Amino acid sequence: MTPHRLTATEARRIAVRAQLLDEQARPGDLVEMTRRLTLLQVDRTRAVAPSAELVAWSRLGEQHPRDGVDEAIERRELIDLRGLARPPEDIALHRADMLAWDAGAPLLEYQEAQRDWVDDNEACRRDILAVLRTDGPLPRTELPDTIAVPWKSSGWNDDRSVTMLVELMIERGDIAVAGRDERDRRLFDLADRVYPDDPPVPRDEARRERAARRLRSLGIARASTTATPNEPNDVGDAGEPAVIDGVRGTWRVDPTQLDRPFRGRLAILSPLDRLIFDRKRMTDLFGFDYQLEMYKPAAKRRWGYWAMPILYGDRLVGKVDATADRVAGVLHLHAVHRDVGFTTSMETKLRRELRSLARWLQLRLDEP
Repeated sequence: MTPHRLTATEARRIAVRAQLLDEQARPGDLVEMTRRLTLLQVDRTRAVAPSAELVAWSRLGEQHPRDGVDEAIERRELIDLRGLARPPEDIALHRADMLAWDAGAPLLEYQEAQRDWVDDNEACRRDILAVLRTDGPLPRTELPDTIAVPWKSSGWNDDRSVTMLVELMIERGDIAVAGRDERDRRLFDLADRVYPDDPPVPRDEARRERAARRLRSLGIARASTTATPNEPNDVGDAGEPAVIDGVRGTWRVDPTQLDRPFRGRLAILSPLDRLIFDRKRMTDLFGFDYQLEMYKPAAKRRWGYWAMPILYGDRLVGKVDATADRVAGVLHLHAVHRDVGFTTSMETKLRRELRSLARWLQLRLDEP
């Protein structure tokens, strides 16, 4: 079919609206929000608040409990699958990939090596399953270490054999994350106790459906782009083709997002928000200069350890550098980096959003 021709403004508005960041698209609760976004990244960095909680606050506002995502996972309202919180019904779309590990199905070369390593440690895998069957859920430190063949890598994961086996047992569908303990450690249990008892969707059908849901959550995306772990950024042939004025290449667009009204607002985003997670897409659509600098030495940071992008309408206009000091009860606002000139209205809305963030965190806002 003939590609839809979109202006850059239209493309940005589709992306913002699909991610529930315009004024008209606010969801009613966390589970509804996650169904529409398809996932929340479970990252534990607490410079301000964990990313998944920040994502929820930016859509739901102060009604969202500060630990609402963790509580939803513990209640099985959401499922933590490889570090991504998903609606329970979506697990059926991943079960065929899990079953492929034991079914002799074709795997990528590195997965074949992983399957062989798990086979070499079959006794330890069975020991872990037996302990969880009796005493689960348990943290990793309370799982048996009867590893026969240690994990070998470039060095990063050496001496972490049980941890690597646990992660691969999650990929295989043997075990699952059941929540967290008082020390914020993941708790593991048998997958059959955590996942819904839904039949697996056939592999090809599941991949098509996952791509369709991904496109609905993004609004507009590349058909193909650089591969990423766990959750791709591309959508294959989902949706319909589109071209964007001034942006190279062909895109895929969710046709339900076309020709819809848009009413923007100001939002402070997590650095891992899906609106900006694909940095190439972020640059193509928004022309936004941004990197997560938490892994850089302090002297080399331009914007801050956990600088949070500022969305205004359909533009990314700056970054907020802030840190939550829970001992002192203060949200320290170190700087606001403005990429454009802020009007009085923008400044007012930003201060209002910062005060909302501080209230949600139950901290006092300390401004420079």
